[in-house]
Amino acid sequence: MKPPFPTLIATAAVLTVAVTVAALAQAPDPPQRSAGSPPPAHAFPAPTNLKVLPKNLTGEQVHEIMEKWKIALGTHCNTCHAEDKKNPAPDGRPQLNYADDTKAEKSTARLMYKMVEDINGNYVSMVENSGVPVTCGTCHRGHITPEPFVAPAGNYQNNGPPPAKDGEAPKLPR
Repeated sequence: MKPPFPTLIATAAVLTVAVTVAALAQAPDPPQRSAGSPPPAHAFPAPTNLKVLPKNLTGEQVHEIMEKWKIALGTHCNTCHAEDKKNPAPDGRPQLNYADDTKAEKSTARLMYKMVEDINGNYVSMVENSGVPVTCGTCHRGHITPEPFVAPAGNYQNNGPPPAKDGEAPKLPR
């Protein structure tokens, strides 16, 4: 005599649930971080396609530089780095292709990096006791586009010479 089919299915289901519960009960708990402890280390792949940064930098070093630039410009990684549509991230968010050069902003960032290096190496370093290098934040101050400088109105005596009239050379202080 054969056991009825529904009884067989119910027995298999109960057995499956029992095995799953037992496996979960034996799984180790994930490690808990204490308040104030650093987040778990993230693996940063070796950089590729470095054109202005030194080629011997590690992935972590490049990431640290990019974080400083991101803060100085008040922006995010996807401003300069294109999405990698062929390789989506497991969490569904777009993954970035850091080696891709299709975005104009990446070329601009490289140009600006060379400008900052030129200013620091050829100008700031020539000023005795300057000690303060130019950074992206010197001009950008947390904005993607530097804020235009507006001279304060008023007394030119403390703010430099008055503007020259048309056709005249500016008067320099003595």
